[in-house]
Amino acid sequence: MSTLRAGPIDVHHLGFERFVGVYLLDTDEGLALFDCGPGIALDGLRAGLAEHGLGLDDVDHLLLSHIHLDHAGAAGAIVRENPRIQVHVSEVGAPHLVDPAKLEASARRLYGDAFDSLWGELVPVPEGNVRVVGDEVLGLECFPSPGHASHHVSYLDGEGTLYSGDAAGVRLTPSRFVLPPLPPPEVDLEAWERTIQEMEHRSPSRLALVHFGVFEDVEAHLDRLRGTMHRWSEWVGHGMDEETFAAAVHADVAASDPDDVDNYLTIVPAWHGFRGLERYWRKRHEASTGA
Repeated sequence: MSTLRAGPIDVHHLGFERFVGVYLLDTDEGLALFDCGPGIALDGLRAGLAEHGLGLDDVDHLLLSHIHLDHAGAAGAIVRENPRIQVHVSEVGAPHLVDPAKLEASARRLYGDAFDSLWGELVPVPEGNVRVVGDEVLGLECFPSPGHASHHVSYLDGEGTLYSGDAAGVRLTPSRFVLPPLPPPEVDLEAWERTIQEMEHRSPSRLALVHFGVFEDVEAHLDRLRGTMHRWSEWVGHGMDEETFAAAVHADVAASDPDDVDNYLTIVPAWHGFRGLERYWRKRHEASTGA
């Protein structure tokens, strides 16, 4: 049975605390990491593992929720350092690990000149190291969890810990606000609602979030995620512009957790949410009108 050994291990992305955390699991087939952070934070991951008396050469598996760079950007560099690591990822995500050219081009369009300082080097993962996930991986239940990204998967261990990537939102220990990360181009609110229902159906004991912490108030957490997602979607769907949306998001987070509002909006800038939702609503309109 796979169980949580440690986490979140803070990789101190860009020097921030509680920005990106990864999880270390004991499995019957060796040690596994859940997500790995971006390439630019690899030294932070090494340091975090060292605090547990471990190095990257002690890790046998990398379980990826999805291939966005804050979750999987270091995968290729890790395999380059430890060529025996097996990287588990969705079928849709797998080709983009082997050849990350399209993934990098898309991210560079979004982040522009800030790409290199934000994410660092994007190294291909050799095809022989990639394992496409099924319903069970290393003793964990694995299931699709789209909404944030179409290729997103989540993992549930035998002790009830749900490793949810971005599917259960962003929440910074010890704060209460649950922020839905909604960047373009793949936001799908209907799919995300189905994902929340799938998580609720499994009744996990706790949620392990990459951004950032382990939370046991699962029902309340998912209710807050659902409420925020629908509230923000309605704002954009009813014509709110980007500047007004950013101010409204800031006020929304600050009303719950004023001391952490800047940290939340550093991890997930409001413009991400606006552009993701604006594209979502525009595509819905185009589909309904045939435009």
